[in-house]
Amino acid sequence: MKKLMFLTTALSAVAMMANADTITVVSWGGAYGKSQVEAYDKPFTAKTGIDVNMVDADNPATPIKAQVEAKNVTMDVADVEMSDAIRLCDEGLIIPIDPASLPPAPDGTPATKDFLPGALADCAVSSIVFSTAVGYDTTKFGANPPTKIADFFDIKDFPGKRGMRKGAKINLEIALMATGVSAADVYKVLATPEGVDKAFKELDTIKKDVVWWDAGAQPPQLLADGEVSMTTAYNGRIFNAAVAENKPFKIMWDGQVLEFDLFVIPKGAPHEKEALEYVKFATSTQGLADQAKWIAYGPARMSSNALVGKYMDGKTDMGPNMPTAPANMTNAVVADSAFWADHGTELEQRFNSWLAAN
Repeated sequence: MKKLMFLTTALSAVAMMANADTITVVSWGGAYGKSQVEAYDKPFTAKTGIDVNMVDADNPATPIKAQVEAKNVTMDVADVEMSDAIRLCDEGLIIPIDPASLPPAPDGTPATKDFLPGALADCAVSSIVFSTAVGYDTTKFGANPPTKIADFFDIKDFPGKRGMRKGAKINLEIALMATGVSAADVYKVLATPEGVDKAFKELDTIKKDVVWWDAGAQPPQLLADGEVSMTTAYNGRIFNAAVAENKPFKIMWDGQVLEFDLFVIPKGAPHEKEALEYVKFATSTQGLADQAKWIAYGPARMSSNALVGKYMDGKTDMGPNMPTAPANMTNAVVADSAFWADHGTELEQRFNSWLAAN
């Protein structure tokens, strides 16, 4: 028995030593996950000798609370949306990250001045600016393509099913813009009971024609399968389908909603030190510029923009395909993460009730 106990202990120690050479990063998968593997993971392993185990999830923020409270954290880093980062930090489920510890820009500009306004949170570091925009199949509309967000809700003139992410966030914003609410006033209106009613009333107009999606890889697949003619989607997913897979898809930028994606480290992460080194490496000027060569998401650092050139095919200029390109920002909303941190629970509950109703 003593020999068996000794062997078990020894094997556990060996496993722990092996695991110290690997960190687990939970992200969103698909084309986005591939961009992280190529721009962050492979170079990080080459530099440090630490392997990166990428795990895909529909929403990497979801398992954090359960793992931390159970004191059984299996991930080291998670890629999450800003509203989740704020909530998880407020609940003490992720660790603070000192922005002063992040690498400066190549010219010495401190990280705190190099990241875009709002890109750094108490417990999170942004990597990208992405948007939820409308993607459509150009073969469905011929010479009359959709050009404004109201067209998404116009089944008569722009026939076909619509794809939408199953949730209140983003859907309420675009519904209000479709009714004529200006991008600048969206959250002011949405903060009122009348504004919420107005958004749901607009969603009512297409409810029977919606195919709901959960994961970012689904919208381009819905378009490819002909299940929908238009869908809300992460802009990078539509870009990848159009450029890398030659699909007849295009993005309608009117009414897009921009957000940050951020890296967080759960409290009790098994390899916290290595996790922090990964976050620093990935969110460096070069790291973010390298990712932008794989997918059309804007870097969260200003110093990265000058290093972004063409897509990996060497042909496609990435600049005009970024959600932050001036031409794409004429009617865009920057998601108010504080609003969703404060009101998300009640609005999601109402959305779920609305969805379940006949």
